[in-house]
Amino acid sequence: MTTAGPVPDRSRNLGGIIAGLLAVALLVRILTAAVTPYEFHRDEFLYFSMGTHLRLFHMDFPPMIALLSELLRHTVGVSVFTYRLLPGIVATAILLLALLTARALGAGRLGVLLTGLAMLGGALFLRAGSLFQPVVLDQLWWTLALYALLRLEQTDDPRWWWALGLAGGLGLLTKFSIAFIGLGVVAAILLTPRRKAFLGPGPWIALLIVLVLGSPSVIGQITQHFPVLDQMQQLKAGQLDRVTWREYLGMQPLMLGPVILLAVAGAVGPFADRRLRAFRAPALACVVTFLLLGFLHGKPYYAGPIYPVLLAAGATWLDFLARPRLRLALAWSVAVLTGAYLAISVPLGLPVVPPAPMAAYAARLGITAATQTNRGTQLPLPQDYADMLGWKEKVEAVAKVYDSLTPDEQRRTVLYGHNYGQAGALDLYGRRLGLPPVVSRAGSFYLFGPGERPGDVVILLGVEADDLGDFHCGSLQTATRVRNPWAVEEEQDVPVLLCRDPNMTMQEVWARHGPEWG
Repeated sequence: MTTAGPVPDRSRNLGGIIAGLLAVALLVRILTAAVTPYEFHRDEFLYFSMGTHLRLFHMDFPPMIALLSELLRHTVGVSVFTYRLLPGIVATAILLLALLTARALGAGRLGVLLTGLAMLGGALFLRAGSLFQPVVLDQLWWTLALYALLRLEQTDDPRWWWALGLAGGLGLLTKFSIAFIGLGVVAAILLTPRRKAFLGPGPWIALLIVLVLGSPSVIGQITQHFPVLDQMQQLKAGQLDRVTWREYLGMQPLMLGPVILLAVAGAVGPFADRRLRAFRAPALACVVTFLLLGFLHGKPYYAGPIYPVLLAAGATWLDFLARPRLRLALAWSVAVLTGAYLAISVPLGLPVVPPAPMAAYAARLGITAATQTNRGTQLPLPQDYADMLGWKEKVEAVAKVYDSLTPDEQRRTVLYGHNYGQAGALDLYGRRLGLPPVVSRAGSFYLFGPGERPGDVVILLGVEADDLGDFHCGSLQTATRVRNPWAVEEEQDVPVLLCRDPNMTMQEVWARHGPEWG
């Protein structure tokens, strides 16, 4: 099978530049993790609890993030710093793959520097690398898959099929959204001469690796009766149905800034310049995936993982321009505009500005999309920032109620969290405060079960008295309410109920009802 062939060697002596860019990126991540005024994100609490309830082949979500949480817990401990440093390291690895993509395409110093600047300057990558969530891991595996496809086109080395399988398998272990880039890669192969490879072992070896590595995710869905289908239906009804093409397309330049032009160039360049022909298959995979996500009403950031390689290809194409003055003029324009965008977007991308000045800055900026929630409402802060506030106060309020009980009541007490953020905060912080076990019927917590205590006394966080349904208490009082104006809407005024002598045990609640109260 013919390959795209080698590119001109313009990539010598780039090691120092690449090392410098990686050092800057990692330093930024370390400092952000060290100085952030925010606490854990609601999702991070969930992943901690998923880790402590780890059942590798019986989980409703792909278990990679839970495995990493447990690794941190048993090695360096769970703290905001360690939870934020790990995604920072992953984000630096994504930058490395983007730089390697530029070098593989034959970029010189200018192309590599522009690739690094584009990656360092995008709010999309700043935010993803600042949170302990599957998003940044998803970006890593997509980028690895596209880089492997590029190298396969350049070298025809069958070992890159193994790399494709590795990326797909780790992606399946992380998020089911790996299926989108998987479809994009298959479509790209079918649309190019590489399709003849399906007659050989390479693609099928890659598929086997995907299924073996990703088997915990697949088996978990089977044993739990495919909860991903219900999760997707809820997500579609609550959030995705409202996403229009206008929003999907309009948010792309807001997430990336001026370097969106490099991404467009990266998608077009391989078909306009034969020196980039090796990138045609990765470019097709990115375009197919982007369109597929748009047709399915995907959130704008879902397309984020296609950009590292597209930015690298676009920067390389600019570096290939034959007219030196035009090349330098365009490069300086991109650099200056990106620098200006970065200066504006850093507070939106990195959680380093405290809530009050952050809210004032967001208001002065006037970009409503930056503070819009997943459901289309507006907050003073970006939603991710609002989701990192007030959790410790809630747990401390519950602890005060618990401490007011007699020792006999404490031995019979169960804590209940209405949503996974509240339950996860009670789980993490409660362990440190010596609080009793936490149960919840929200999401994954429902699958963790009702625990062993019957719950003769139940402290409920976030549940209103009117929402208890047929769960009745011999004595029910609102012990306190926890208020925080910076939080998301449902966390701004949260009740703490004290229930004594309920009419059913926690085990009976689980036997009679599905997830959620009401």
